[in-house]
Amino acid sequence: MSDIKKTKIVTPQSLGLPKSGEMSGSEAIIKMLLAHGVKTVFGYPGGAIMPFYDALFDYQKELHHVLVRHEQGAAHAAEGYANASGEVGVCIATSGPGATNLVTGIADAMMDSVPMVAITGQVVSPLLGTDAFQETDVIGITIPITKWNCQMTDPKDIPYMMAKAFYVARHGRPGPVVVDITKDAQINTFDWKDIDFKIKPQKHYAQRYSDAKLQRAADLINAAERPLLLVGHGVLIGDACHETCQFMEKGNIPAAATYLGLSAVPTDHPLYMGMLGMHGNYAPNILTNEADLIIGLGMRFDDRVTGNLKHYAIKAKIIHIEIDPAEVGKIIKPTVSLIGEAKDVLTELLPLLENKDRSAWLARFSEGKKKELETVIESAIHPKEGALRTSEVINLLSELTNHNAVVVSDVGQQQMMTARYYQFKKPRSYVGSGGLGTMGYALPAAIGAAFAIKDRPVLAIIGDGGFQMTIQELGTIAQEKLSVKIVIMNNNYLGMVRQWQELFFAKRYSATPMHNPNFVKICEGYGIESMKVSERSQIKSAIEKMLSTPGAFCLEVAVETEQNVWPMVPAGASVSDIRLK
Repeated sequence: MSDIKKTKIVTPQSLGLPKSGEMSGSEAIIKMLLAHGVKTVFGYPGGAIMPFYDALFDYQKELHHVLVRHEQGAAHAAEGYANASGEVGVCIATSGPGATNLVTGIADAMMDSVPMVAITGQVVSPLLGTDAFQETDVIGITIPITKWNCQMTDPKDIPYMMAKAFYVARHGRPGPVVVDITKDAQINTFDWKDIDFKIKPQKHYAQRYSDAKLQRAADLINAAERPLLLVGHGVLIGDACHETCQFMEKGNIPAAATYLGLSAVPTDHPLYMGMLGMHGNYAPNILTNEADLIIGLGMRFDDRVTGNLKHYAIKAKIIHIEIDPAEVGKIIKPTVSLIGEAKDVLTELLPLLENKDRSAWLARFSEGKKKELETVIESAIHPKEGALRTSEVINLLSELTNHNAVVVSDVGQQQMMTARYYQFKKPRSYVGSGGLGTMGYALPAAIGAAFAIKDRPVLAIIGDGGFQMTIQELGTIAQEKLSVKIVIMNNNYLGMVRQWQELFFAKRYSATPMHNPNFVKICEGYGIESMKVSERSQIKSAIEKMLSTPGAFCLEVAVETEQNVWPMVPAGASVSDIRLK
């Protein structure tokens, strides 16, 4: 399995340690981080994690610590780093409120299968369970939102547990791990003689299908007249983008992406039909119920993709290709399931695939694309009058970055506009919060992405509401001298909630209008160059200035206050009930 091949097997010998000697628990943590290739960590110090930070002082050249302004920012930065790079992100916090401030980011990583190791300090072991100052039950709190967690009170356990943490975070379906370490375990020393911390590869996620099942799937695909491939996050996680395109091309199979599957297939690929879901593209949504075969690839049939389950894929057989057996049959019962990594399964399926003429089926998608272009897209990206629209700004950002940026989006209307109107040409070009839908995600996640990606621009596209949730991370961007380009889409509303209030609550705008500060002055207060535009004649030159300015830049764009995101599948409706206006 490819996930086992990329897992680093760490032994005392591979760390270059002598046969015996004393080491503090804190130094052991650092040694294990370095052994797993970690070069950057995101964190915030405090009392219970202070011994680790003291040890870190001697390793500043080997391990770069990014001081965030809030622990939630550390977790999201670790997510952004992991999503952009494919490596494990690491965040660090102290006990009590430091650890609980990581919880939102940990939950976000769990929902979106992001490999992350969160290290938290804890009160000294004699005080555990006494409600000591800044003690919280981090293990109890994070059990539901982690793949695995552990608490260490003995320094000699640190090497093995750290090695296991990285293995679990990476292995199979990735996810977050929490390692809680008491202060005395960080301070005390141990002799690493006879310490065995080699992690044996497990086979929990090994391939689970027979040759007969593989052939049955191939037969269904070859016999289908109207197949539709649903490309999910697992394609990116499993590095299966190339194989996915080969699969599409050999079978002439149209494909659509889930939100987290964006950028797995280039948006200009002739067989790519757009995004699925509530605000996805018209053709793949409406034709889901015309398909005679749905192939779910590295995706979990989320409710935003399926709509009303009673009316989902009503004419289709289902093939589900998924690494996590817990997801198979949980929402949609498949006709055939192939449990394994997307790359491995596709590699075995490709020789069995027939090249078929599906031009009539593909023509149906062309019709749907044309209808959406005329009804929605053309006016969204090339409006002839009125205020600036978020959609036209995103379209222009895509063009002026040559569709080459790593785009980090917050949650809300600008998120859906970004997903719809930025043209992704390379894998891992889009970083966003999917399952949890966390406002405030983008600014710290862009920090992580900027450390992961050095040769492409990093854009953080954020609404005025989400920006203010983690606005303090401007300080981190300034201190680290990062070249993050921030675009604030300011409509003075919590836009997505307002849209629902307009459409389903008789325009009763309860708690959605926002009185915003002067964002330009705030950014300038952090030493970040900034400007605001509100006229269509200004936007192109403003974006060009932002992109050409060295270092960080914040561009505030005053956009139409009541622009809605179309198309839209109303909550509880069938995907074929998608509305264009």
